[in-house]
Amino acid sequence: MVKILFVCHGNICRSPMAEFVMKQYVKEAGLEKQFEIASAATSREELGNPVYPPARRKLTEHGISCSGKTARQMTPADYQYYDYIPIMDRNNRRNIMRIIGSDPEHKVHLLMEYAGRERDVADPWYTGDFEATWRDVTEGCRALLEFILDRQ
Repeated sequence: MVKILFVCHGNICRSPMAEFVMKQYVKEAGLEKQFEIASAATSREELGNPVYPPARRKLTEHGISCSGKTARQMTPADYQYYDYIPIMDRNNRRNIMRIIGSDPEHKVHLLMEYAGRERDVADPWYTGDFEATWRDVTEGCRALLEFILDRQ
């Protein structure tokens, strides 16, 4: 089983979008039983809150439900449990290191690195541009899935 934990600052916009987009891609590929996919925050600011309404609307626009998802914070145990920890931006890396200490197994990578881009996923919290975030998330998730499947 391949286990993926998407991480962003609050776990109400980008990382849950990535979680549910990846779940959709895995389902479309008929691989649901081979993957476990979740998302988490580096901060405690949004703990227990649902997916931010504009992010939820963007997912719904594409036929993807995120019903029941609430924000949670990443824990040190998550590092041991998950195989891949794609992060949405460079600040997430710094904050994750405060939680886990270090990344000896090299599990933590920018999501966009899988798409050959050394940059952050567009942050809609500040721009309000959920379409740009959608494009980044879908591109990154497709590339990550291809990367994982090529390694198996």
